Amino acid sequence: MDAKKRELLEQALKLFMRLGIKSMTMDEVATQLRVSKKTLYEHFSDKNDLVEQVVSAVCGHHRSSIDAICAKGLNAIEEHMEITRFLVAQVGGMHPSVQFDLQKYHPKAWAIMDSCEKRVVHGCISANLTKGIKEGLYREDLDVEVITRLYLARMDSTWDGQVFPADRFSMSDVLWKHLDYHIRGIASRKGIAYLEKKAKNQQA
Repeated sequence: MDAKKRELLEQALKLFMRLGIKSMTMDEVATQLRVSKKTLYEHFSDKNDLVEQVVSAVCGHHRSSIDAICAKGLNAIEEHMEITRFLVAQVGGMHPSVQFDLQKYHPKAWAIMDSCEKRVVHGCISANLTKGIKEGLYREDLDVEVITRLYLARMDSTWDGQVFPADRFSMSDVLWKHLDYHIRGIASRKGIAYLEKKAKNQQA
């Protein structure tokens, strides 16, 4: 991918996150990005193509960032916290209509996102559970595959604007509460003690 296209994708992502997707035409995207329509169409055939490539780039970024966190050698609970911190940073300024816009108006882009995120998150959570059990921070009796699938199902509801309307809930707050709920459901006594010690230190 050439530098210009990469820059356009990064800027388009910021634009969609700030203003939503449905409301933006290719003309408006070109205006907001301060490029000519000709330049935009040299890289993307239409708005669907632009959205799909933005989503693919986001998926690649999420995958590499999560891989980098997992490579740090943190314990399972710390690793989970770091991943949640990364996700919170990603959705901090997200327009509340983005998920709805993708699902309704760009189904192919949504399918790319849904498939990619589930594949990445499934591998990440499964590995994290296995690590936590070995470290004694998670309970030994956990069924890794079942818990992983339950986590994925709960994450779907986390992003659902009907379950957590943006005018009533902070996505960042929901993500942190989801983490606490998840860890407390799987942690051993040692893991609970560690989690509460971390919470106490953060409040101090």
